[in-house]
Amino acid sequence: MPTALQLAEGHEALIAAVRRSRKLLHRRALVAGVASTLPVPGLDWAVDAALLSRLIPEINAEFGLTPGQIDRLTPHKREQIQKATALVGSVLIGKFISRDLILKAAQAVGMRLTVQQASKYVPLAGQALSAVIGYTAIRYLGEEHLKDCVRVARAAQLLLPAPPSPRHATSDAGLATSSP
Repeated sequence: MPTALQLAEGHEALIAAVRRSRKLLHRRALVAGVASTLPVPGLDWAVDAALLSRLIPEINAEFGLTPGQIDRLTPHKREQIQKATALVGSVLIGKFISRDLILKAAQAVGMRLTVQQASKYVPLAGQALSAVIGYTAIRYLGEEHLKDCVRVARAAQLLLPAPPSPRHATSDAGLATSSP
C-alpha cells in the first residue's frame, strides 16, 4: 500500500503539504502516546478525540480542503472536489469536524481501545504497550487521512494554498485554484 508521499510523487506542492502535515501528525501522536500511559480510565479516549478534532482540520487546511477553503472555489472546482471526495470515500474532507465524525474515524482502530485499556494495568510493560498503541493509532488514522487528501487533491487537480505563515498556521488565507 503506497504512503501519502508516494501518492504525491511528481507534485511538489503536494509533497510539501504531506511533509508539513506529517510533522503535525507526529507531534499529536506523541501526545496521544504519552496520554495513553496514564492509568486514568477514559483519559486516552478523550485526548485522542481532542487531538483528532484539531488535527484533521489542520491537515485539511494544508491541502485546501477545509469547508471555508472549498466555499471560496468556483462552483465547477467545488463539484470536482465533492466528486473526488465521494470517490475516495472520506467523511473527514471538506466537512466541519464533529464528535460523531471523529468517533466514526476512531472505529477504524476500535480494537486498540480495548487492548490499550487492558494493557494499562500491567506495570511498566503494559504502560509502554499502551503508549505504543496510542501513538500508532493516531499515526495510522492521520496517515490514512493524508492519503485521502492527496487522492482528492490529485483527482480534483487542486492547486494547494500557500504554506501558512508561522503566525497564522491555521489560516485559510492564500487559497489558489486552477482554471477549470
